[in-house]
Amino acid sequence: MTRWANCTVTPALLAMMAGSCASVAVAPAPTPTARFDWFTYEGKDPVYDKFTRGPNEYLNPILAGFYPDPSIVKAGDDYYLVTSSFVYFPGVPIFQSRDLVNWKQIGHVLTRPSQLNVDSAQVSRGIFAPTLRWHDSTFYMITTLVDRGGNFFVTATNPAGPWSDPVWLPEVDGIDPSLFFDDDGKAYVMNNGPPIGPPLYEGHRAIWIQQFDQKSSKMIGPRRMIINGGVDLSKKPIWIEAPHILKVNGSYYLIAAEGGTAEEHSEVVFRSASVWGPYTPFAGNPILTQRHLAGDRPFPIIAAGHADFVETQNGEWWAVFLGARPYADNYYNTGRETYMLPVRWADGWPVILTGTATVPYVQKNPNLPAQPATAAPMSGNFKRTDDFSSPELGMEWSLLRTPRETWYSLSSSPGWLTITPRSADIGGFAQPAFIGRRQQHAWSSASTALAYVPEKPGDKAGLVAFQNESRYYFVGVTKTANGNVVQVEKYSARTPPAEGVVLASVPVRLSATAPIYLKIEARGAEYDFYYSQQPDKWILLKAGADGIMLSTKVAGGFIGTYFGMYAYTPSP
Repeated sequence: MTRWANCTVTPALLAMMAGSCASVAVAPAPTPTARFDWFTYEGKDPVYDKFTRGPNEYLNPILAGFYPDPSIVKAGDDYYLVTSSFVYFPGVPIFQSRDLVNWKQIGHVLTRPSQLNVDSAQVSRGIFAPTLRWHDSTFYMITTLVDRGGNFFVTATNPAGPWSDPVWLPEVDGIDPSLFFDDDGKAYVMNNGPPIGPPLYEGHRAIWIQQFDQKSSKMIGPRRMIINGGVDLSKKPIWIEAPHILKVNGSYYLIAAEGGTAEEHSEVVFRSASVWGPYTPFAGNPILTQRHLAGDRPFPIIAAGHADFVETQNGEWWAVFLGARPYADNYYNTGRETYMLPVRWADGWPVILTGTATVPYVQKNPNLPAQPATAAPMSGNFKRTDDFSSPELGMEWSLLRTPRETWYSLSSSPGWLTITPRSADIGGFAQPAFIGRRQQHAWSSASTALAYVPEKPGDKAGLVAFQNESRYYFVGVTKTANGNVVQVEKYSARTPPAEGVVLASVPVRLSATAPIYLKIEARGAEYDFYYSQQPDKWILLKAGADGIMLSTKVAGGFIGTYFGMYAYTPSP
């Protein structure tokens, strides 16, 4: 909005203008920016004090934190893996490895607004369950954009990108599409969809297949339901999904998740002599689950399922799948993570775990040449600091929803991340001025140095622990009617918007050049909040805040908690 100022009136001008004063346009004052000098994340889960890997071993999960629904493919001697991203942007992180142990993020598949429109979408919508495949020197990623057009695929010759704009598949309904390229040159898309006729019970779904024409990039021929409900329809199995077909020794194997993605999750397998079926379920199903194990076992891993298989150049088979690590009573804030285990073949069937076997934290490495550890580890405990000296944001950082404006900079104050506050509240459905990274450990911390002086009441900047639009914490600086304060705010509601409750507030003197230090410390079910105006001299603001409200079980949805930097102004 343009503001107007009074001009200075001289006697001569007064006479000439007959007492009137010309109005002069004055540009609005710039919104004060929030500058972050660095951000440090540290994971310190006690489970890794008990379980340590040896020289030929790896740790589970291989991708710690909110990296669900993994899909893997081998291209030459390289392995690539993608996971779901929901409404975080860029979408679909992609990782590369040569030993299946040390994974390096090489980019994201969906990096342009033309590829990923998640404007105004609720945080657990957006991109569901991608599948990654490689055929004729081309990479394919097929997925569902929930509520925004359905199923589509993109292609690339370099998995690091760029990837094509989406090719939509309107004939394919439901979710979790997957591509299968047969050795006769034909290709197929499988997906989760509704059964034929009315569902028999809540959660009754089916697996469908249809041929895919690679030249025209279109579906052709009839669609056929190949799995109705799951392994045994009489037992009312729910949410048969995430189908993948592989061909081994002339037989077709369909693997799929069953039981929903929470504690009853599992992986099942079917076999057929034809890609079109009929598919016979394995008598030993499920081939992976943890739902039958005691909940009070030490350091449990739960919700195992949603697997994808890969065969190495040495003939070994491995499965990547999702799971979760609760700190108590199926509460976990880190989301569903990516795990890996070997697949053994018994009497013509693949098996991952049987009986009372638990998903192990330590496992022997695949028989592959070892690779150097990456600079950004994805498993075990680690500490990582971003000093914002690079010209672009690191690949671990995400925005909420599709960016339509530029509101952050790494060049305006070199060595700092500068964020211009936006009037989009993080508790709403627009794009807030928020840049975050996953909380990858139940016991972890996020800290930063912030230079910021709020201009008017309601202006704020600082750190957030964000689960969804109605459940999050803020620790930072804001202006109140009584002056500038550093405070902790809690937002918790069944549905957004949530009203904030101030848990702690302390007056502070702020400077645009001298930073204030902020820290969130997660301790499983509790979160502590600190500030300081001197390096490493932390002052406790609030101890023991409820962390359970950030758990997937309480918050609902499919995501994990993010730690991030946030700046807000109530007026545009």
